[in-house]
Amino acid sequence: MGCFSIKCGLLAGSVFGAVIAILGGILIPVGDMIIERTVKKEAVIEPGTTAYDNWAASEIAIYRQFWFFDVKNPQQVVQEGAFPEVQEKGPYTYKTRYLPKANVTFNPNNTASFVLPLGAIFEPSMSVGPEEDTVTSLNLAVAGAYSLLPPASHILLDMVINSTNSSLFQHRTVKELLWGYHDPILKDTIGLFSPYNGTTDGPYNVFTGKDDISKVSVIDRWRGETKLSFWNDTYCDMINGTDGSSFAPFVDKDVPLYFFSSDICRSVSASYEATMNLKGIEVYRYTLLPSTLASPVDNPDNKCFCRNYETTKNCTLAGALDISSCSDGRPIFISLPHFLQGSEYLREVVLGLHPDEEHHKTFLDVEPITGFTLNFAKRIQVNMMYGPAKDITVLNKVKDHTLLPLAWMNETATLDDKTADMFKRELLSRIDMLEIVQQVLLIAGVIIFCVCLIAFFCVRRKSKANLG
Repeated sequence: MGCFSIKCGLLAGSVFGAVIAILGGILIPVGDMIIERTVKKEAVIEPGTTAYDNWAASEIAIYRQFWFFDVKNPQQVVQEGAFPEVQEKGPYTYKTRYLPKANVTFNPNNTASFVLPLGAIFEPSMSVGPEEDTVTSLNLAVAGAYSLLPPASHILLDMVINSTNSSLFQHRTVKELLWGYHDPILKDTIGLFSPYNGTTDGPYNVFTGKDDISKVSVIDRWRGETKLSFWNDTYCDMINGTDGSSFAPFVDKDVPLYFFSSDICRSVSASYEATMNLKGIEVYRYTLLPSTLASPVDNPDNKCFCRNYETTKNCTLAGALDISSCSDGRPIFISLPHFLQGSEYLREVVLGLHPDEEHHKTFLDVEPITGFTLNFAKRIQVNMMYGPAKDITVLNKVKDHTLLPLAWMNETATLDDKTADMFKRELLSRIDMLEIVQQVLLIAGVIIFCVCLIAFFCVRRKSKANLG
């Protein structure tokens, strides 16, 4: 009778272990379903969700750091046709995007509309000097007028340049170059980012993800249109992806991420580079591929971004994007800092440039479960084109079209320690706990099942031996 009771107990233990193991196994898909359902619910852009709180007014500080290219030999360029030699000066840092989204409206088609108020506050503690520091830079009015006016008007332009004591280069403060100054030629206020303070970007219409979470934050319209009007081409005028601040949850690192940037007037894609650890949180780092700014020779898709065959050497130059069509005709070209990933020619005709992948590339660090961008660095260089003109005194010694860097910007933000701790506590710790429970139940159940089953057969064998 005793052996029978022991065998029953061991059988019951085996069954109990099997049940626990099965429960642990069941919890794996069930737990994944719970996690997926919770994340998708919190990723929808609507009041009360985690995504909405971050989307409406992010507490992460965004900064713009500016480095200027100080021209060291302006007289030699004008009088002798020498290559310009530049020296980087910076950073000069501003806090930007500190204002919440404005005019937020939820629409019946599961989209939300808003505008982004723009502003910049100088941060002396994060800068190498005051805004009053001076820089020798290209004269924006002279270069702009040269590009906009036909050669027949160059004699008149030369008279205006001489009468205002202007030249190809000028000395301006950091504040003037960025946010504007009164120009004697144009009789107006001009600057690299003028006007900025008090203006807005948008309006934007983005999908909330309520009916389809894969579309959350994807831009439906910008300035009321579903496509751009800068490039006169269906492909180049597409508005693809989000604004880069977040993406759909459960990111697949084998699939590129698409985002639109109004700063460069186009959409781009970023590809997975590596898995990083950001304050204890696993993130996927995405970077722009060299093909993004490649010449049409190497990337035929970029042919519609080539606007001027003469200044781009028949569209063979890589690394610079002509955005004159979305900057009021000004000869503005956008590139990565120091012409990173650009043609060697661009660095041969401007001396003093030293591209560095680590310091000059653009990247996004995306948390793969939620799709939130937790750290990023958007690095953009602003350049202007000038070239030879026999009827303009300050340009008649210039030998070829030159793309001169004026400044480069690093717009960056990363989550602070408080936000990182909250993120880990509210989301990741719960996911980790559920996975631990699943594994403990599964492992414990298997062990109990195996031990009890083995003991049962041992007892059974001993029982038979005694009976024999």
